Amino acid sequence: MSGVSTVVSRELFDYVAERAHEEDPFLIDLKRAAEDAEIPSIWISPEQGAFMEVLLRSAGARSVVEVGTLAGYSAICMARALPEDGRLITMEVSPKHAEFAADWISRSDVSGRVEVRTGPAIELLPDVPSGSIDAVFLDADKQSYHLYMEEARRILRAGGLLLVDNAFAFGRLLDEECDDPSVVAIRLFNDALAADPDFDGVMVPLGDGLWVSRRL
Repeated sequence: MSGVSTVVSRELFDYVAERAHEEDPFLIDLKRAAEDAEIPSIWISPEQGAFMEVLLRSAGARSVVEVGTLAGYSAICMARALPEDGRLITMEVSPKHAEFAADWISRSDVSGRVEVRTGPAIELLPDVPSGSIDAVFLDADKQSYHLYMEEARRILRAGGLLLVDNAFAFGRLLDEECDDPSVVAIRLFNDALAADPDFDGVMVPLGDGLWVSRRL
């Protein structure tokens, strides 16, 4: 029936999650080890990882840049969607997190496809050639999203994908009383991306909200 929208409840989220492909033991072990290492448990959900894999495979992506590695969970998910000669560059400002991620990535089934670069992404992104990347995934400090988007605009090829996590601002997007700087930054970013003439996209209600945009 056209014109009808279903409100996405917790039950519907769980229904979707239960029907995504099952999270493999390696990624489960990675998350447990990350928690033991006192790395924040803020990685993407398994169903979001599955969705991003489908997107990248469908787009025929061969090169991906990720801003915000954390424990390496999302990097491994995305790299699995790339061909054997594909390449994913993931950028992490925390040396501790980068070291942990690099170790686990080296043990994964995609070790040859992923490069971990340590340092502020805003300093690392200019090293990526313009128009050379098939997809960019932003999942780092929210107050810098607008800066990362400008670099994504530069490095993405025409038709490339821009994926952005936490579009729902940790569940506080519509909380008018919340003036947390990260939440405010996401609100501004959402409005800016929606109005940007260089991108055509939509927010998908998976995880904490995922922007899926195409570079025009």
